[in-house]
Amino acid sequence: MSGIINEIEHVVIKFAGDSGDGIQLTGSQFTTNTALRGNDLSTFPDFPAEIRAPLGTLPGVSGFQLHFSSNSVYTPGDDCDVLVAMNAAALKVNLKSIKKGGTIIVNTDGFDSKNLRLANYADDDNPLNNNSLESYTVHKIDVTKLTREALAESTLGVKEKDRAKNMFVLGFLYWMYDRDLESTKRFLEEKFGKKPEVFDSNIKALQAGYNFGDTTELFSTRYTVAKAVVKAGVYRSITGNSAISLGLVTAAQKSGLQLFLGSYPITPASDILHDLSKYKNFNVITFQAEDEIAAITSSIGASYGGSLGITTTSGPGMALKAEAMGLAMMLEIPLVIINIQRGGPSTGLPTKTEQSDLMQAYYGRNGECPIPIISASSPSDCFYVAIEACRISIEHMTPVILLSDGFIANGAEPWKFPSASDIPEITVNFKKFLNEGEEKFMPYARDEKLARPWSIPGYAGMEHRIGGLEKQDITGNVSYDADNHEHMVKTRQAKVDMIANYIPEQEINLGADSGDILILGWGSTSGVITTVVQKLIKEGHSISHCHLRYIRPFPKNLGDIFKRFKKVIIPEINNGQLVKIIRDLYLVDAIAYNKIKGNPITQAELEDFIMMHTG
Repeated sequence: MSGIINEIEHVVIKFAGDSGDGIQLTGSQFTTNTALRGNDLSTFPDFPAEIRAPLGTLPGVSGFQLHFSSNSVYTPGDDCDVLVAMNAAALKVNLKSIKKGGTIIVNTDGFDSKNLRLANYADDDNPLNNNSLESYTVHKIDVTKLTREALAESTLGVKEKDRAKNMFVLGFLYWMYDRDLESTKRFLEEKFGKKPEVFDSNIKALQAGYNFGDTTELFSTRYTVAKAVVKAGVYRSITGNSAISLGLVTAAQKSGLQLFLGSYPITPASDILHDLSKYKNFNVITFQAEDEIAAITSSIGASYGGSLGITTTSGPGMALKAEAMGLAMMLEIPLVIINIQRGGPSTGLPTKTEQSDLMQAYYGRNGECPIPIISASSPSDCFYVAIEACRISIEHMTPVILLSDGFIANGAEPWKFPSASDIPEITVNFKKFLNEGEEKFMPYARDEKLARPWSIPGYAGMEHRIGGLEKQDITGNVSYDADNHEHMVKTRQAKVDMIANYIPEQEINLGADSGDILILGWGSTSGVITTVVQKLIKEGHSISHCHLRYIRPFPKNLGDIFKRFKKVIIPEINNGQLVKIIRDLYLVDAIAYNKIKGNPITQAELEDFIMMHTG
């Protein structure tokens, strides 16, 4: 039987199980297949902090949520239509996120007495048997048994066979949502082509899952989601970290500079190091340092030598890099510091998302140490933000902080390939010789942007003093003069402030240019704000959305925008950081909405809060 195929507008699926169940791989493969199908999508991978959390336990549950639709998608969805639970713990952790009447697909082997005990269920309280799931449609499949039967002729051991369970589930879902298997077959060939037995077992399990859906009498209905209407072009699914990597490579090509990444692995930033190491053919050098301090100082050295210096980290690493950031600011050389934020403080919640480090980026260094800040709002936006961070750093001779977070970094969405000709060149002017009339090189003489010249070692007459001690204006010599210090502090601040003249003015993303309520956001809150504001506008509310990319300095017209609205609401995944800065700089009595639970703000949560402040 092939099943009746019903067309639906959108679906939210969550895959959940132990880390060893291959949940992230299953989710990413379904995502790739969905992108190739032409649906719009948004994902939210959610995994435990422990590398190998205890199997079957609640803290060990790994999840991957995917929202795909024939219309535009901005969030991974509040509640799931479908939950795939590989064991009792996965069901218990995620049951609260399933819509009433939703579908639950369970691997019955994951509900034996051992798994029930590990998930804190009583032996006689199996949720598959006690009617607690009667408000859902539950499909019980012994995935483990069926996978082993499909691989009966394989010489692999039982453990190795069981690793293919995720492929059985994936094949079944491909059948349920009217997909072909080719994209995953190609992936498996690339990944396991040199291990024929492993490759063969995964292919057989994938096909067995599809055939199970096609032949069993348990399922009579299949679903399909039509292609989304999008601008013509070539698209691919991309995560935020991959987009940053491609943006950095593009910036290096557009500036003609060698890219140097000095990094120390840290969740959730490590993927950028992994990705960039694959681009040696684009003159990219990656250096895995022994610690965070060595990582940033090696990048400072690379910039001093004429390369595009980059360093990547997350919150705890930013703390360790703080002194060296001050050095880069004092030297006034290009450097891009990328912070993929996570829950804090200290080690905090390493695999959970949070907009936790804006204050740290703004103020977290000793002395008067202003550094420009730019923020990414979605996975695909990371590509353009990475290029822009490099442009500002190079053209204004300053370190720049780029803020992303775990939600953006690991989440995925369709990305339209840009044309290289549409991306502007980045101007680099090395100071290699004295101009006519110059008697001596002055390393802190400034241009109309207040940027000093970028002079690299090896050119006669360009010798100059370098270091973290205060510089004498123009000459760059060490100076302890009080008046000079105040002048240099104000000059460095003025240089950063002047960047506002070289960035776009702030636009209203959604809604009218004036009205009752302005929702001001930054970073990964973009999707949920867009979804909520679109809905409320359709319902007749006077509401608009403004989303920041440039946070230091702010666009020149931001203050004028505030004056045109009665109320300003600022949603953040922190305890209120941007709202404090806005209140300080613009004397606006902005209203804070804060969530600090390691998860993104949901549509329902934000809508309820906004409605409390309407009227």
